[in-house]
Amino acid sequence: MSDVKTMGVIGAGQMGGGISQIAAVASMDVVVYDAHQAALDKCKATHQKLLARAVEKGKMAQGDCDAALKRIKYTANWNDLAGVDWAVEAVVENADVKAEIFAKLATTLTKPDAVLATNTSSISITQIAAAADKAKSGIASRVVGMHFFFPVPVMKLVEIIKGLQTDDAIVARTSALAERMGKTPLTANDRAGFVSNRVLMPMINEGFYALMEGVAEPEAIDGIMTLGCNFPMGPLRLADFIGLDTCAHIMDVLAEGLNSERYRPCPLIRQLVAAGRLGNKTGRGVFDYTQK
Repeated sequence: MSDVKTMGVIGAGQMGGGISQIAAVASMDVVVYDAHQAALDKCKATHQKLLARAVEKGKMAQGDCDAALKRIKYTANWNDLAGVDWAVEAVVENADVKAEIFAKLATTLTKPDAVLATNTSSISITQIAAAADKAKSGIASRVVGMHFFFPVPVMKLVEIIKGLQTDDAIVARTSALAERMGKTPLTANDRAGFVSNRVLMPMINEGFYALMEGVAEPEAIDGIMTLGCNFPMGPLRLADFIGLDTCAHIMDVLAEGLNSERYRPCPLIRQLVAAGRLGNKTGRGVFDYTQK
């Protein structure tokens, strides 16, 4: 059983909201921090909706739903994070932003064994840990990658990333915590993109090259991969689902981190991003979602 009683989640977006929900269901007290009250309000409404739906479907008792919701505190006050046992950062995939947050967490968390985890999908844990260590020497050993997948309450995997400085005991505690939250933890070392995005993004990129070079139409490319390779979603629609801007950013991180231009995003991805066609979140990417 994990020893974590209180979890702080930085970021009330889709990922942070999902992480905080499953933590509360797993009987942890949760502090959800976001600088924007509108994001906190939306996060709270989403929790209420999703947990109520779980009750309606018979997946959760009403009493458990009410108890989970009572465990979550939504706050725009950074100092409310001070006493948590475990902090999970789930903000924008930007190395500078994450470095700033971890430097701030290092001096905010008051418990001597508090763990600082990041939900990054591609950025170096070692680099993030170094930023924390500059703010508070010795804390880098307690920085770990805890990469959840969207939608968090549904997807079973947590990719656990050990930075160069991360203590082995912290990795073991992270695995135990993931299991307590109903997830399957699998560990990877700290290389750009880890395992998931290092394998996934080149496949998505090739899908876009096939489209750009006229190999097939979007529906055919996705259909061949779903029907022929048994993927639940084709690479083009998956990219729309992730966000084309996010895909491009991860591919750039891979190219720089692995010192290889072969990971750079296809020109068509860059073109769609420049046009503001980012996928589901803007109503159009490769596919048109405005009528759905």
